[in-house]
Amino acid sequence: MRIDVVSIFPSFFDVLEVSLLGRARGNGLLDIRVHDLRDHTHDRHRTVDDTPYGGGAGMVMKPEPWGEAIDAIAADADDPVFIFPSPAGEVFTQATARELAQERHLVFGCGRYEGIDERVFSYAATRGRVRLMSLGDYVLNGGEVAAMAMIEAVGRLVPGVVGNPESLVEESHEAGLLEYPSYTKPASWRGYDVPDVLLSGHHGRVSQWRHDQQVERTRERRPDLLAD
Repeated sequence: MRIDVVSIFPSFFDVLEVSLLGRARGNGLLDIRVHDLRDHTHDRHRTVDDTPYGGGAGMVMKPEPWGEAIDAIAADADDPVFIFPSPAGEVFTQATARELAQERHLVFGCGRYEGIDERVFSYAATRGRVRLMSLGDYVLNGGEVAAMAMIEAVGRLVPGVVGNPESLVEESHEAGLLEYPSYTKPASWRGYDVPDVLLSGHHGRVSQWRHDQQVERTRERRPDLLAD
């Protein structure tokens, strides 16, 4: 899978060099390229923003640098999906991550200030598919944090990135339920004991306990998921 990221803070994504995603890049499973939007400006100040038409507080990211960045990336792309993190976008979920993990090329455009000129989204739609996505009902200073979260959520689902694919099956949200609680050695720690069923060696009972814990945890913390 190829992933391109456009940002005015490209160093934010240096963290992609570590952990599972860094190993996946080294093994050729993920081709991640980070681009500085300011490289597509042509004035001495490398300006990427301007005042909004109609007035109002803040600044809006200019369309010209974005247009050039999109052109440069799309020049050797085949039906890319342009993803713009936005509080006005659809909610990103585990189901979305699974869907995007099937794509060959994702492009993340990280906005700042009061957002990106709306025409950029319309233009990007002429070079690929466009999706505005939100991590939730809150506002961040820019799209970098959201893009990083989405890249990790999607990247770990690409075959071969996670060493044991079975570990992806029982995670939170994979079956519409939250993940069951996990324990390791020692069996007793500071007065807290591992549930007896996990020490029983009875796989059927362990499986049932874990499922019951998933349902109970979901009912307590995310009842909206049970309603869905």
